[in-house]
Amino acid sequence: MTQHLLIIGCGNMGGAMLAGWLAAGESPARFSVLDPALAEAPAGVALYRDGAEVPGTHDAVLLGFKPQQLGRLGPGLQGVTRGRALFSLLAGITLDQLAAAFPAAGAHVRVMPNLAARINKSPVILAGRGLDAGGRDAVFALFDALGSAVWLADEARFDLVTALAGSGPGFVYRFIDALAGAAADLGLDKATAAALALATVEGAAALAAASDVDPATLADRVASPGGMTREGLDVLDEGAALRRLLAATLRATAEKGAALSRGA
Repeated sequence: MTQHLLIIGCGNMGGAMLAGWLAAGESPARFSVLDPALAEAPAGVALYRDGAEVPGTHDAVLLGFKPQQLGRLGPGLQGVTRGRALFSLLAGITLDQLAAAFPAAGAHVRVMPNLAARINKSPVILAGRGLDAGGRDAVFALFDALGSAVWLADEARFDLVTALAGSGPGFVYRFIDALAGAAADLGLDKATAAALALATVEGAAALAAASDVDPATLADRVASPGGMTREGLDVLDEGAALRRLLAATLRATAEKGAALSRGA
């Protein structure tokens, strides 16, 4: 299992994952792509425009198209998924829905990485059925190469985890942009504000990842009593404003996943 992976739909996310696997040292011959719109595949990766062209040497399939396309594309993919492990990036599409759409697949696994897979820094959330212990180990190893894979025991939490770990980079990018924009609004030139905001978030995240204490403790270590940082944190902390805003953000994102499932 997972000796040869066919990626169906190699857009932003599928392309980031493929780049991450290659950067991790995987052989390009281990991957092939089925995508009529992709201009070219990385060197050594076979590119097919039509399912009829696929030679059938793959033992696993990764679905990388939009979840709204499942009803239209699914019927034509029965041949290339039959008997193979099926990995799905389709947000909101449940294991039951995958099993109904691809009943002849050998196993069904939901996968949710983020774009940091390109640099092997992505969390990868997994939920699946139809795998034995060896199969679970093989699937874990494949996706752990993109950063850090985690099996999720309760699929009911998948949309929430997707909102946090899959969509989360978008929220972090918005924060970086807002941090820079706020400094520019207060009089700093835009280029300097942008550079300092990015460097600040990069360094803070790296330190948090390497630290033996949690981010809340790190924030308190930065903030001396009566000092500048504490004054700013008091604004963010008043009425749990930042936490409430992010809870609303994650809730809306997770509810969209549920809506995508209902619309599939």
